[in-house]
This record gives sequence, structure tokens and C-alpha cells, in this order.
Amino acid sequence: MGLSKAAVGRSIVFPAFFTSQYAQIQFLPGTVFNGGFKHFNPDLRILLQTEISWLGDHHLRLISLIDKSCLLVDCFKEPIIYTFQAFADQLFDRMATMNTLFAVFLLLSSNAFFWKVCHASSYSPIIRSDLGRRPTDEQPLSKIAVHKALIALHESASIQASPLLLGLKGEDTEWVNVELTYPEPSDTDWVGVFSPAKFNASDCYPESGQSHEAPCICTSPIKYMYANHSGSNYITTGKSKLSFQIINQRADFSFALFTGGLENPKLVAVSDPISFVNPKAPLYPRLAHGKAWDEMTVTWTSGYNIDEATPFVEWGFIKGHAPKLSSAGTLTFKRGSMCGEPARTVGWRDPGFIHTSFLKELWPNTMYNYRIGHMLLNGSVVWSKMYSFKSSPYPGQDSLQRVIIFGDMGKAERDGSNEYASYQPGSLITTDQLISDLENYDIVFHIGDMPYANGYISQWDQFTAQVEPIASIKPYMVASGNHERSWPNSGGFYDTKDSGGECGVPAETMYYVPADNRAKFWYSTSFGMFHFCIMDSEHDWREGSEQYKWIEKCLASVDRKQQPWLIFAAHRVLGYSSNSWYAMEGSFEEPMGREHLQKLWQKYKVDIAFYGHVHNYERTCPIYQNQCVNTERYDYSGTVNGTIHVVVGGGGSHLSDFTTIDTVWSLYKDHDWGFVKLTAFNHSSLLFEYKKSRDGLVYDNFTISRDYRDVLACVHDGCEPTTLAT
Repeated sequence: MGLSKAAVGRSIVFPAFFTSQYAQIQFLPGTVFNGGFKHFNPDLRILLQTEISWLGDHHLRLISLIDKSCLLVDCFKEPIIYTFQAFADQLFDRMATMNTLFAVFLLLSSNAFFWKVCHASSYSPIIRSDLGRRPTDEQPLSKIAVHKALIALHESASIQASPLLLGLKGEDTEWVNVELTYPEPSDTDWVGVFSPAKFNASDCYPESGQSHEAPCICTSPIKYMYANHSGSNYITTGKSKLSFQIINQRADFSFALFTGGLENPKLVAVSDPISFVNPKAPLYPRLAHGKAWDEMTVTWTSGYNIDEATPFVEWGFIKGHAPKLSSAGTLTFKRGSMCGEPARTVGWRDPGFIHTSFLKELWPNTMYNYRIGHMLLNGSVVWSKMYSFKSSPYPGQDSLQRVIIFGDMGKAERDGSNEYASYQPGSLITTDQLISDLENYDIVFHIGDMPYANGYISQWDQFTAQVEPIASIKPYMVASGNHERSWPNSGGFYDTKDSGGECGVPAETMYYVPADNRAKFWYSTSFGMFHFCIMDSEHDWREGSEQYKWIEKCLASVDRKQQPWLIFAAHRVLGYSSNSWYAMEGSFEEPMGREHLQKLWQKYKVDIAFYGHVHNYERTCPIYQNQCVNTERYDYSGTVNGTIHVVVGGGGSHLSDFTTIDTVWSLYKDHDWGFVKLTAFNHSSLLFEYKKSRDGLVYDNFTISRDYRDVLACVHDGCEPTTLAT
């Protein structure tokens, strides 16, 4: 259906203050461009598209194009003429609704918008809050109005916890039974777990800017549960029994009963403190590659500073050889290292001491035992339990090699506390599936958004405890996500508050990565026939930036004869995603992502690029410049003429919706929790499998079969220079 005669030539004129500086839209007959508007300025490049849903089956698509050079103010000083797709006369019958379009266009065309897009550290709040970006994740502990808490102890209220002493047999996790009584019960009463057990006004941090009436509470609990959680008749009897799972976190614990709900908490009863036998014990080891292929690092947490005990690792072959000792370095961080609230205020908790030891000159593909020790001043040693790991294969070694990749797992509570069922509902599902399958993979890549602590530092301990059965046995490689790093005016690429004031400090301290500078969380690592370039999407990646130069160096450094499988990974989607908010922004990616990086992927023939951030699974065709370069879906062979992009952000956080727009480059989508497994059988054969966390079964897969000459072959924008000389 074409434009009606009434529509042709009609103009929509913006208010004078707007059109005088920017644009006038006219409806004119002419060529249709992608079912939307056509902009005649060839110097503008980046597409931003918004659909007006009330047009039914016919879509009005507002297109704003952003100049690569970011000299945007001048771009819109001349009138802009667009051509519309044919649609019904109802468009002009609903002129009142067009005010929405005017508002959107005004936003997109403002100096502020263009400046923010060009300087991407600030663009997110502008685009995403107004154009349908997902709401900010809400950390369950942030629901508690700690700054409003009052102490109103009730003489008839009581709360008791047992046992009082935990870890008598060396356990680092115990279940604690809590019994409470309160004569004025309500369905909003709740129990908070505090550690250290003593909490009062002395915890207040002056920078919070809050005025408190003494007595007051200024620290968040490490977890909480509603008093009626167990299904007992608490409302009628005023009595309840709860069970909490407690991990060793270097301090004692107390349980506090509050009335008034989370919004107006009043403390009415506090239990006696409970504690582990050794609160300072070394715990939660996590393995990671060192900078050399034959090096494994062991990082763990304890309560021992170096003036109390000397940290080290005892390690060696499983059988037949005397063990070795490797010393460890010790780090920590202070409240003053945090960039803002709540990490600097109610979310602060002492992180203890983080130790890292480097186990060097490992034999390839060899099993080792290890245990962590702290030698006290009296010469005695506090030991962890015994662990084991298998060392990495030699780079290029031809053997079976299996890799797990996912993002955005988060953490959850097995006792049902903190209302995590609605915050990170799939976290334990993925964790347990990976634990049950430990024998069938060799290394893990968790590409950002780890515990979603969001400024509540206690949650980092709980995350390391959750993944300890995996990370203590397999190298657990991580990447930086927005919930680890993003904070305004902190040197990152984005000015959102997603990290809750952490600004990367806990992640960069708690986990080792083989980066030259862990504050810049990009690094490369090899695993046999695989080479991985893990970038930091929270720092500038655009052409000319420090990270861009590093990315090219990483991709160019690989000997594809020995390491044929080249993998790129980042937290944010710098390639392709059919996620609803990316579609609403019109980019199907992070703005300025593939525009700057796709020529590197193509030049160096990257096999697969992985992303998190979007909480679902999606796989594209091999693609370059928005065009599928291979019509095959499941079996790829021959030259590497495009990169396959995979979103694998369904590690456990609440799921993200897909757009209804048909993205032709998307081959498989899944709105569920899951992870990817890569299996390299040899230098010519790779198997890709997507597995759901709930059952561990394969729901999507493909194979790549090729020889070294296929990697060398010349493809579009991926050819080495040649000469006619002989």
C-alpha cells in the first residue's frame, strides 16, 4: 500500500526553538529505504532506530545517524528530509500521538545526546533510561533502609541461634537453626544476619551524609529472611524456626529480629554471637592461568595479615615426589578504595586478606595436589583441605581440550534468604550443573557480572564460596562486567552506577588475571590449541585507544598453525544481539562496538566472539558488515570469511527478552539459563555446544572443520599484501 494522496507532500513542523536549529521532517514520494526513513547525508554512519508500536503492521522507524568523527552539532543544522514506508492514513489521524515521536526525535537530536554518544562514558543513562533499557538490577540488600533503622529492643522478644560454635570438624559452611519469639508479629518482620556480630552507630561512615538519631545502625546485614519464611504460624503464634546457611567470613555472627519491614526497620531482639572455630582460616581457593602457559596461580582469602602468619602453597605431583612450597603475596583493600555508596557506606565489610601464589614450571597435562598454609609466628601451620588440578596443555599440543564459557551468573542462597529467587534465579542451577560435570571440561571463562554484589562487599565471599567446588579444581578465568566496574567519574568508559561504588576494586583484587595491569582488565591466555583475547568492555575500545592497540596485538600474536582456534570475548555485546533493549536503541549492539572492532575480527580471522551482559543465549551466522557470509547453519568448513557471534549471558541472572524484529543474522535464540562448551579434538576439528543449565543437554551445536591453509586464505578485508615481483 502506498502513501495516500493526502499524505504526500505534507509536512510535520517541530516547534520553532527546535526547527530553527535542527530539522524539519517532510513526507515526500520517493524511494523507500529499509522500510523506514532515508537520510541523504552520506557522512553520517551509525544507525539508531525506534519503532512506534501503535502503527500496527506498518512501522514508522525514526532513524538518527551519528557521525563517526563526533562532530555532530553541525550535522543537523540543515533541514533533513526523509522518505517514509507506505502506511495507512491513520498516521495523520493520530497527530496527538506524534508528540511522543517529537520528544524522541528531540532527545536524539539534542547536543547533549550527541555529546554523550561520542563520549560513551556517559551515554547509557540518556539513551537507555528513556528508550526502554532494562531497569537497573536491584541488589536485594539494597531494599533495606539501613539508614532509617532504629533500635527498639522489646523485653518480650527473643531470638536464639545454635550451634554457637561452627566448623568443629573443619567445615567452612554450616547450617544454623534460629528460633524467635515476638508478641506483636507481622508478615513484614524479618531476621538479618550481621557479621561482625556487634553492629551499632560506630559503623557509621561520615561520608554517607545521613543524619541519624542515636542509637542507629549503619551497616547492612550479609543476608536476611522473613520471619514467616518457614511456613510456620508465625503471624498467629509469634514464634518461628528458621535455618540459615552460614559460611566462614572471618568474623562472628549475630541474628537480629526487625519489625517495620525493610523500609522502616526497628530492631527488637538480637541473638548471642556465634562463630567458627577458626574465623581466620584460609578458604575458597580459585585457580587461574599465570602469564606463562606452565604457570598456575592459586588465590584465596583468609583473616591472616602478613604480621600474623606467612602464606604459602604446598603442592606437587599426585604420587611419588616430595611436595614443593611456593610463597604467596598478600593484598587487601579499604573502605577508602571504594568510589561511592553503598560500597563506601552501608555495604562495606572488611574483605580480609587475599593471597596469590604462583606455581611454576608445571608439566603439561599433569595432575597436581595442593593445599594452602599459613605459618604462624610460633611455627605451627594452619592448613586448608587438600585440592587437586590438572595443568594446562602445551600451546599447540594436539589433545582433547574442553572449555566452558558463560556470563552473568550472579550468586544465590541455598537457604532461600535475600529473596534471590527473583534476583539471580538460575545461579545455583548453572553452578550445580557445572559441579556435576567437573570431569568433562578443563577450564572455565566467566565473562563478567560475577556476584552482582553491587556495593555489598560481603557478597564477594559468598560468591567465592559458591563457585569454590569449580574454581578450586579448574582454572576459573574472569572478565570485567558493568556490575564489577561501572561508576561515574572513575576512569571507566561508562558513567552508570552499576557497580554500587565498587569501581572494579573487589573484582581486581579477589581474582587474578594475567593482565599487565589488573586495573585494566584485558588479557590474553592460551590453552593448548585455543588462544583467547579477553577484553574489558568497561574501558574504551575504540580505534586509537590503548585497548584497541592491545586487541590488535593479541589477535596478531597467534600462530594459527599451532593454535587454530582464536576466541574473542567481552562482557558487553560488541557484536550482535537481538535483545529487546538493543533493538529499541536500534543498534543490536553496544554503540560503537562492531563499527570499531569488526575489521580486526575479519583481518585476523577470529573464529567466535563471545559476550555476556544480555541474559539469554543467541548465535549468529558467520558474519561481516551485517551480512551473513555462509549459508550453512551447523557444519562450517573451508576459509574463515566471517566471525560467529555468541551471546552467552544466561549464566543465572534474571533473563532478558528478545525483540520481535526478525534479525536475519540470528540462527538460534534461547530464553533460558545455559552455557557454551567448546571441544577441540585436534587442529582441524572443533565442536560447539550450547547446553541448558537445568538438564545439561545440548540444544544448539555446530562444528568447524578446516586446515591451516583455510586460515591463511585471502578473504574480503582479510588478505595479506602481495607483490608481482618474482
